[in-house]
Amino acid sequence: MKHLRNFCIIAHIDHGKSTLADRMIEFTNTVQKRDMMNQLLDDMDLERERGITIKSHAIQMQYPKDGELYTFNLIDTPGHVDFSYEVSRSIAACEGALLIVDASQGIEAQTISNLYLAISHDLEIIPVLNKIDLPGAMPDEVSDQIIDLIGCKKEDIIHASGKEGIGIKDILDAVVERIPAPKGEPTAPLQALIFDSTFNSYRGIEVIFRVYNGEIRKGDKVKFINTGKEYHADEIGTLGLEQEPKQIIKTGDVGYLISGIKEAKEVKVGDTITHVANPTVTAIQGFEEVKPMVFAGIYPVETSEFEDLRDAMEKLQLNDASLVWEPETSAALGFGFRCGFLGMLHMEIVQERLEREFDMTVITTVPSVKFKVITTANEEMWVSAPAELPEPNLINIIEEPYIKAQIITKSEYTGVIMSLCMDKRGILVNQIYLTTDRVELTFDMPLSEVVFDFFDRLKTISRGYASLDYEYKDYEPGDMVKLDIMLNGEKVDALSAIVHRDKAYDWGKRLCEKLRELIPRQQFEIAIQAAIGQKIIARETVKALRKDVLAKCYGGDISRKRKLLEKQKKGKKRMRQVGNVEIPQEAFMAVLKLD
Repeated sequence: MKHLRNFCIIAHIDHGKSTLADRMIEFTNTVQKRDMMNQLLDDMDLERERGITIKSHAIQMQYPKDGELYTFNLIDTPGHVDFSYEVSRSIAACEGALLIVDASQGIEAQTISNLYLAISHDLEIIPVLNKIDLPGAMPDEVSDQIIDLIGCKKEDIIHASGKEGIGIKDILDAVVERIPAPKGEPTAPLQALIFDSTFNSYRGIEVIFRVYNGEIRKGDKVKFINTGKEYHADEIGTLGLEQEPKQIIKTGDVGYLISGIKEAKEVKVGDTITHVANPTVTAIQGFEEVKPMVFAGIYPVETSEFEDLRDAMEKLQLNDASLVWEPETSAALGFGFRCGFLGMLHMEIVQERLEREFDMTVITTVPSVKFKVITTANEEMWVSAPAELPEPNLINIIEEPYIKAQIITKSEYTGVIMSLCMDKRGILVNQIYLTTDRVELTFDMPLSEVVFDFFDRLKTISRGYASLDYEYKDYEPGDMVKLDIMLNGEKVDALSAIVHRDKAYDWGKRLCEKLRELIPRQQFEIAIQAAIGQKIIARETVKALRKDVLAKCYGGDISRKRKLLEKQKKGKKRMRQVGNVEIPQEAFMAVLKLD
């Protein structure tokens, strides 16, 4: 055990975590030269295309130092705020963390929040200053920021460059010297924490775990404590670039387990594995339950594909433990699922993965947050979709979730960012100058305002410099109303939204205008209306396609023409009563891109 080191890499998005991981894998000869490529651990096409890490990835490396051979279990984690749940799970399986800061950008919001996560788990932090080869690097200034943040000495900070391979040996040496070896009782009953799982269509579910006490051997009969299910450990092993089967995995190590589990529901991330014959008395305290921030409906385009979509969701949930879902129905879209996501990027990635990995074509409804409604009968109810909201005369108070948003930016953008946050009903709580030209702004804001386009707009007005991190705060009363969209007098529940009364008129007007462009013209007129309760607040009309019925009447009496036109008018009227309006997928997404 004293030759084992478990550590993860934490940083803000785009500070070079995956590149540094590549260099370490190269330096320790874990992968042959011919198999090496950039972002080696990011095995999803989506991750490579976007250049971001979506999933945490574990890999085992061997590193010789002073005549001893050390085994490293490295976990590369995502940097985006929407995937912080992945980071918290990786941290639970480690004793140390490399905190990477870009020498040209300095400390950003996600750096701080990931750091606090690591400190709360008592991890040993090794600060690394990355990208020091860039012409815009400011090693001294950024070193001072790191010293202020974690209170280390200047000589503790390792200077490195993932691209040029500078300082990689120093990092690996520091891992051996500074990160403690795992603690645990090799002779105690088996106690292992599941921190990830993936679905393999040939071998069932692969469980990735970290052993805290005891050991697990191939062929052992094991039990998952939370679900109470028992299995045979058909294959166990460690995670190289490929899986490497082993006979035994000992205390402190990280490995995978395959036991032919077919049901996705049987594996819960955060569960404890133990032996059936000699069980442990206590389960490991897993990590906190995931708190979804954004809710949206996902529906199959073909209603017959509902069961396939359910299968796909279960398999995706194995690989992405922060996805929460339950079945729901909609008058406009049929059967589907109400899903909880950690943010807008997370929602986009889930939709994309359903389409790519499971070949599902899905429609996503307007995202909303969870509201707390106190009725006139003094009952509390939770509403995560506009359709669930009771009638206005039954509502006493609607409370909406607030978040505490931390924005770190260059001081020249403070003004525009403040006005953006005020526009989103934010309240400035604090303003701290971290250095002469870097400001940390803290706002209390309603989550429903942040859900849609806040992050994109923040990046745009600050030219990509501002970084956002947020945490859930509490529920506070708000003047919220349900805005319905009606097509020819029929409500389309999938387009409804719960919005603040002050913004309802503007929202309704813009949405009607947008839908007028997106809904294809029919043979009859389509009225698009936005309404609060019974009161119509905006209207647009999609004009009917005209068919020239008089083309065949050349000359002749006017009464013939009038008769034809009257007949057409009646036909249009009947058509309007029976005709249904096709709503394209773009219309559902239009709400997100109202600007």
